[in-house]
Amino acid sequence: MPSWDPDLYDRYKAHRDRPALDLMVQIPDRRFREIWDLGCGSGEHAALLALRHSTARVHGLDSSPDMLRQAKNRPSEVNWVLGSVEAFAPTTPPDLIFTNAALQWLPDHATLFPRLVGLLERGGVFACQMPMAFETQHHRILRETAEAGPWASLTREARRIDPTPALADYYGWLSAICGEVDIWTTTYLHALEGEDPVVEWMRGTALRPYLDVLADDEALLEAFLDAFRARIVADFPPREDGVTLFPFPRLFMVAVR
Repeated sequence: MPSWDPDLYDRYKAHRDRPALDLMVQIPDRRFREIWDLGCGSGEHAALLALRHSTARVHGLDSSPDMLRQAKNRPSEVNWVLGSVEAFAPTTPPDLIFTNAALQWLPDHATLFPRLVGLLERGGVFACQMPMAFETQHHRILRETAEAGPWASLTREARRIDPTPALADYYGWLSAICGEVDIWTTTYLHALEGEDPVVEWMRGTALRPYLDVLADDEALLEAFLDAFRARIVADFPPREDGVTLFPFPRLFMVAVR
């Protein structure tokens, strides 16, 4: 996984929170006992789950020590766990697995998703949201910029997300072991303000792997960012009122085992 900066990630907090909250309200209203938030980041959504399901044991798992340090500052009874989703193997079967904007970083969803759902107890719920980022214009610009410049030999090593599989594939993987499967997509039109807001948004997420591999050469890093910024501004120009419109599609799924 790339490195994470909690403060930078939270810069567009209201926009980033919306998909997680939209997913949360679609979780069936029932009494849960064992809840895991996979890729919990700075812990806000795990803390909300703990507040909403006050009798449940809630765990937040993330691979970033920096994110978990911030999560542990929350006044919450959540059990924070440093670890990877790939190695996730709870000793007690969860009856809710919640994961927001995390699994898109991992490969082989045909294996990963059935494995995670298979960890649930019977009747357990799997609730997932992922950005459909690979197919977006800003990610295309990022890949093209990374591949065309003196930085290309380094950025080639940056960990990238894969294309989003077809929705029918996800339905097939989940329906094979789940009695109920609900899958949908939403495109959010974010109205961003400030200077270079799309680049600043991406500095908190998609740009992180590229920033990591270029971190030892400040001049090359700045040259890469300048080239990327120029292309992004050309494709996402601010309106006369200063607002930059930034469409972002996201994939949701709620499945009951």
